[in-house]
Amino acid sequence: MIAVFLLTGCLSMTAQSEWERVGNVTLQECLEKGLSNNYDIRMVLNQQEVSENNATRANAGLLPTVDLTASYGGDLATTRTTARETNVRLTDRNAYDQTVNAGIDLNWTIFDGFSVWTNYKQLQLLKEQGELQTRIAIEDFVSSLTAEYYNFIQEKIRLKNFRYAMSLSKERMRIVELRYSIGDNSGLDYLQAKVDFNADSAQYMRQQEALKTSLIKLNELMGNENVTAFIGIRDTTIVLDAELDLEQLWEATLKTNASLLEADQNTAFAQMDYKKVMSRDYPYVRFNAGYGYTLNKYAVSTTKTRDNWGLNAGITVGFNLFDGKRRMQKRNAELAVDYAKLERENLKLALKSQLNNLWQAYQNNWQVLLLERENIIAAQDNYEVSYQSYLDGGLSGIEMREAQKSLLDAEERILTAQYDTKMCEISLLLLSGNVLHYLSEN
Repeated sequence: MIAVFLLTGCLSMTAQSEWERVGNVTLQECLEKGLSNNYDIRMVLNQQEVSENNATRANAGLLPTVDLTASYGGDLATTRTTARETNVRLTDRNAYDQTVNAGIDLNWTIFDGFSVWTNYKQLQLLKEQGELQTRIAIEDFVSSLTAEYYNFIQEKIRLKNFRYAMSLSKERMRIVELRYSIGDNSGLDYLQAKVDFNADSAQYMRQQEALKTSLIKLNELMGNENVTAFIGIRDTTIVLDAELDLEQLWEATLKTNASLLEADQNTAFAQMDYKKVMSRDYPYVRFNAGYGYTLNKYAVSTTKTRDNWGLNAGITVGFNLFDGKRRMQKRNAELAVDYAKLERENLKLALKSQLNNLWQAYQNNWQVLLLERENIIAAQDNYEVSYQSYLDGGLSGIEMREAQKSLLDAEERILTAQYDTKMCEISLLLLSGNVLHYLSEN
C-alpha cells in the first residue's frame, strides 16, 4: 500500500513539475517555427522553385536558338590516275586531305499559329499552380499543427482531470482506512476503495503516455530534431471562435478555396491545349541565319589550300495541308475542356455539401457544449452533496464512487465537446481558405 502511494505521489509531482508548467510558446510561434523547419513544407517550396525556373520564354520556344559548331576531318587515301594522252599511270600514296569547318547558326520560329505563345502561357500557369500547391501544403500544415496544438491542450486538461479523480479516490481511501482502523467500517469497503484508487492511478498513467505521444507529434510537425523536447505552451484552455457565419464561409470558399482555384487553373490549361491544336490551321514561319568558315587542304591537287567564309540566311514558310489525326485531336481537346468544367462544378457541389455538413456538426457541438457546461455545474454540486453525505455516513462507498464517476464523465464530455467544436472550426476555416488567420491571431 505504501508503495502505491509513493508511486502515485511521484507521478503527480512529475506531472506538476513538467506538464503544468505554463510556458511562453504560443500557437503562432509554433506555426512560424514549423513553417521554417518542417520538411514537407521545405520540399514543396523546392518544387515551386522548379516551376518558377521553368516559366521562361526560352523554355516556351519564344527565343531563337544559337549554335556554335566546329569540326575537323581528314581523308587518308592512295590515288592512282592514268593520263588519257600518254597512258602514264601515276600513284600518290597516303595522300592526306584535310577539312576544317566552323560556324554559328541561328534558328528562330517566328510564327506557328500562336502555339509558342500558348506554351509560354501554360508555363506561367504551371508556375501559378506551383504557388497554389505550396499554399495548399501550407494550409494543410497549419490545420494539422493547430489541431495537434489543441489536442495537446486537451490531453493536458484530461491529465489534470484524471489526477483530480485520483486525489478524490485517495481521500476516500484515507477516510475508509480511518473508519476501518476504529472499527466503524468493513474490510470490504476498504478493498473496494483500494481497487478504485488503483484503477484511477492506472488511468492517470495511461494518460501520461497519451500526452507524451501528442508532444512527440507536435515536435515532429515543428521540425524539432529532439522529438521529446518539452514544449511549454501559453494556452491552458481550448479557445473557440463563436463568430463564424455560414454565408460568409461559403462566399470565401468560392473566392479563395485552393482546390477550387486549382480546378479553375485546370480548365484554363485544357483551353490552352485546345488552342495549341487549333494553331495547326495556321501557317508557320521560321527564320535561320548563320556565319561559317571552311578551310580545305589538299595533298595531291593543283590547289594546295582553299578557304571561304560568309553569311547565310533564309526564311521558311509552310502550311500543313492534311493531317488525318487533327480532327480527332481537336475533338479530344474539346472534350478535355468540357471535362475540366464538369470536374470544377462537381468539386463546387462537393465543397458545398462538405461545408454544410461541417457547419451542422459545428452548430451541434456548440449546443452540446452549452449543455455540458450546465451539466458540469450540476455534477460538481452533486459530488459536494454526496461527499458531505458520505462523511456523515449516509452514503455508501459505491454510491460515492458513482458521484465521483459522474463528475469525471461530465468533465470528459465538456472537454470532448470543446475539442470537437475546435476541430469543426479548423475544418471550416481550411475549407473556406481562411485557416492561415491562425498565423496572425492574437
